[in-house]
Amino acid sequence: MNQTVFAQPFVPVGCAACQDKSLLPFDFTMAFQPIMDLELERPFAYEALVRGMNGESAATVLSWVDDTNRYRFDQACRVKAIQLAASLGVARLPDCRLSINFLPNAVYRAETCIRATMQAAAEFNFPHDRLMFEVTEGEPLSNGAHLKSIFDEYRRQGLITAIDDFGAGYAGLNMLVHFQPHVLKLDMELIRNIDQDPVRQAIVCGIAGVCARLQIDMVAEGIETAQESEYLCSVGVRYQQGYWFARPGWETLPLAAIPV
Repeated sequence: MNQTVFAQPFVPVGCAACQDKSLLPFDFTMAFQPIMDLELERPFAYEALVRGMNGESAATVLSWVDDTNRYRFDQACRVKAIQLAASLGVARLPDCRLSINFLPNAVYRAETCIRATMQAAAEFNFPHDRLMFEVTEGEPLSNGAHLKSIFDEYRRQGLITAIDDFGAGYAGLNMLVHFQPHVLKLDMELIRNIDQDPVRQAIVCGIAGVCARLQIDMVAEGIETAQESEYLCSVGVRYQQGYWFARPGWETLPLAAIPV
């Protein structure tokens, strides 16, 4: 996702407008992938992953986003994720969160841009304190202070903050000096074959120690084998996500046991 500078004035958009995808030049939906809590043996969260209506990947859909529609797309993604997650019963799962990726370069003012999200949570009866917002550490940011202001506002609103793909991008540990999210998601390249790789083991254990000191929950992404999962469990990484557990489900919740 490219760095963007917005020259046009900010115009607040309400929840109803964000649901009207006719205002976008394309339509989209969501797939959901669980983040597992292996201590409690249930989903810790479901991550909403954007998909095209004909099965197009997230990368394809994001290639349709440009400076003219980035803000409305970001807002519409939030509303669509909440609407679908509510209809699928995420809020009925014990302490289960909904994780939504957002584009920090599409947020003009955090306190204003969050309004449609909060309206959607109220409209679809989804507890706002179970909403988790992920920003990828691999996205270039024109202003780190801007991201900090977004995270500060989201915390003030009672929302959960997360850094995705940690270890793969531009800032790394320096980012944690300036702001600490609730959740840190380790990039899958740090996880691949970790059960056999002492270098990856040392790095992940080091990050786990930092997270413990800063009271940040750590999620390991991209788990593809039992051996990777078992090693991570052995060093205390209880939250894990990847194909080993479930592939993203098109408008469904894999591994969910919805209470009756």
